[in-house]
Amino acid sequence: MLLGFATCLALPALAAQAAPAHHAQRAHPGHGSVAPAAIPPEDAILGTINGQVLTERDVDNRGKLFALSTGLNISPDLMQRLRPQIIRQLVDERIKTQEILKRHINVEPQQIAQAINNIEARNGMPKNALRDRLAQDGVSLTTLIDQIRVQIGWMQVLREEISGRGRITAREIAQREEALRAEEGRPQYNVSEIFIPVADPRHSEAELEFTKTIITQLRNGAPFPIVAAQFSQAQTALDGGTMGWVQEDSLDPPVVDIVRQMPIGAISNPVKVAGGYVIVTVNGKRTIGHQNVTMVSVRQAFFPFSSPLNPQAPTDQQKLTLQKATAAAQSIHGCDAMEALNHSLGEKHPSDPGGQLVLERLNPQMRQVLSELPIGQSSRPLVSADGIALLVVCTKGQKNIAQQSPSEIADSLMNERVEQASRQLERDLERRSVIEMRKDDKAAPVKTTADDSDEDAPAGKTVNKKPQGKSHDKAASDQG
Repeated sequence: MLLGFATCLALPALAAQAAPAHHAQRAHPGHGSVAPAAIPPEDAILGTINGQVLTERDVDNRGKLFALSTGLNISPDLMQRLRPQIIRQLVDERIKTQEILKRHINVEPQQIAQAINNIEARNGMPKNALRDRLAQDGVSLTTLIDQIRVQIGWMQVLREEISGRGRITAREIAQREEALRAEEGRPQYNVSEIFIPVADPRHSEAELEFTKTIITQLRNGAPFPIVAAQFSQAQTALDGGTMGWVQEDSLDPPVVDIVRQMPIGAISNPVKVAGGYVIVTVNGKRTIGHQNVTMVSVRQAFFPFSSPLNPQAPTDQQKLTLQKATAAAQSIHGCDAMEALNHSLGEKHPSDPGGQLVLERLNPQMRQVLSELPIGQSSRPLVSADGIALLVVCTKGQKNIAQQSPSEIADSLMNERVEQASRQLERDLERRSVIEMRKDDKAAPVKTTADDSDEDAPAGKTVNKKPQGKSHDKAASDQG
């Protein structure tokens, strides 16, 4: 995102938390001994997943993280409705974490840090803003780190699973190219998804209600990429739910019927698919083989403010910064000079804000600035709340982005292979998993059915039964 017009994600403070637990001690009648202190409610154990505990604190922290990252005021009633799906997601993550550890896969801290940086960048947030906001609102950074570690570690598990199946061959790429040529002139959609699995297709009321709740939050302004990263159980979650450009035959028929009619940017109603529900949004539409756009590359220099700007009362430092930016705009020519200037200013924002940019996809203000700017000439100072940006266009040209390169086709084929491996491995692990949930917890994510219950098993002990597919899993249509 070009930071001259970036809008930082609003992250409101959470409502005051419940009063702390009282650790009362009382004497035993007739004895001088003291009873053990009561377990704080937040440390109460909800259940175990293959022997690993899940506590109230885990669920509460994940709920706080969701409320914080969406930027919305989440009411206690809404958080209670989210609770069953939060528990279900945490159970899934425990199962995946156990497999990651079993394979001795180590997720490096640098990988987690980069993932957090990517989340901030996608939402127009300054570096470290998400970490700072978590600390400010009392949300443990470990909650976010744990979730990201599972997502990254699971991708490494899947790479191991498909490593023995060989690389994408030239023949496979050629076959896909031939198929695309045969489909030239047909519609293609840039789709993002949030997949909510259904544990028991015969009783999907809770998952449907949860899906509707998420849709309401999205339509109220919650960022789709963050909600997808929090709750989607598709492999696209780490990428904010983005599926990229897909043809109709790559989508479930109910999804195709929806995206054909949806305007760009709209949020769908719940769509029933094999294994669960999916929420989709359409980021773009095009005809296969035909989409000419203007590609630009830019460089920027950023003059930071020492405090947030109040347009009605700018500080002396902000006035001086504007004078410096105005003078620089008149003297700077070319991309190398702009990069050097940004380096001298401390590179608070990167010199290259995004590689090759599609001009038509930028916001209207930025599109107007760049479309009228000659190559090599600095823009006027672009003032934002935290500083002033100067931009220069390095290259500009037309490209038919509907034509996929061989490397893009190979990536698409590999993603399909990874998604298939993920579904298979999840099914295998879930069939072997044993979950013991607190009997009085109504939010328990697993229910014993007549087919898989064991009359001799302890109360609450169940074998985890989960959906056998994702939104694009046509092989699982018998569960739809």
